[in-house]
Amino acid sequence: MKRSTDRILATHAGALPRPDDLKDMVFAKARGETYDPQALARRLRECVAEVVRRQVECGMDFVNDGEISKTNFTNYCRERLTGFETRHFGPGEGPPPLDISGRDEKIFPEYFASGRGNTIGQAGRTQAFCVAPLKFTGEDALAADIDNLKAAVKGLDIAGTFMNANTPGTIEHWLHDEYYKNAKDFLFAIAEAMRPEYLAIVAAGFMLQIDDPDLPDGWQMFPEMSVADYRAYAQLRVDALNHALRDIPKDKVQLHVCWGSFHGPHQNDIPLADIIDIVFGVHAERFSIEASNPMHEHEWHLFEKIKLPANAVLVPGVVGHCTDFIEHPELVAERIERYAGLVGRENVVAGTDCGIGPRVGHGKIAWAKLKSIAEGARIASKRLWSAAA
Repeated sequence: MKRSTDRILATHAGALPRPDDLKDMVFAKARGETYDPQALARRLRECVAEVVRRQVECGMDFVNDGEISKTNFTNYCRERLTGFETRHFGPGEGPPPLDISGRDEKIFPEYFASGRGNTIGQAGRTQAFCVAPLKFTGEDALAADIDNLKAAVKGLDIAGTFMNANTPGTIEHWLHDEYYKNAKDFLFAIAEAMRPEYLAIVAAGFMLQIDDPDLPDGWQMFPEMSVADYRAYAQLRVDALNHALRDIPKDKVQLHVCWGSFHGPHQNDIPLADIIDIVFGVHAERFSIEASNPMHEHEWHLFEKIKLPANAVLVPGVVGHCTDFIEHPELVAERIERYAGLVGRENVVAGTDCGIGPRVGHGKIAWAKLKSIAEGARIASKRLWSAAA
């Protein structure tokens, strides 16, 4: 995996803007509505090429397909797994939903009652239940994603290509178990079911980005847990993930963690210091973390005491999804330099807090944020390398 040996390299977390016409087709397919499969396949290939081109124009060194074939980063797994069924529940019915703002809702109920944040609507909800052995059946969809991205990056002068995939622990949060005998068996079954996707992405020559926002934000889902209890909970989910990643070289894997992408208080996010050793225990070489939002930017100080694992690369978010403000390149450079000064410039790649495409006010803002990363990386590179000359 290419490192920042002569300048700071730039990347992002995954989700990028997609054209409205493609969005309509992708969501129609996900809802089971009528759509034209050939038109969707043709448009996806065109749009992946376009989203890759725009990343390169913005100055990204590592590019992906923008996740534009997926309704969101978790629901796509429903289309690629079997062994579950869905049931609809009215308001107040069914098992309590897991809520990534659960602790905040206890303190700011008025805010969430107003319709902001993560709430279950009056129409009720649909819940998935595992009722049979889980199996991966998404070979065709995955092959199409791989083929589209391969075609889009062919001949480009870039540092690398990555493709996003979901984790067992995150999948578990929307899939209730009614088949396996305990949580460990369930998690390891999810891991085995997702392993073919992980292997195929790496076999295609891409870096595998494992998206695990629920490793930190699961803390909010269980307000009754102590830190010690939650650490044990999180460790089991990492053990399952590592089981799925076994035998895959570390330098082919990047882990992305965050505290959920919702706009809300986040006052009760678990501190990175409480779980950093568990995060670094994932079988990966690159670690992408939130580092620019108001609740977590200060955590760069943690690396004054904590060392990176051997040969690891840190990918701090130097622009964020929590605001539509475009981060000034000088601010981006300052954020990069903080980390470079602590973990070594060659061990830093500039990134985003989370996937910014669907989470800022307009697609143009997302692209502007990527340009700011690249410009900030250029500024930081001049200072970091000239100081060492």
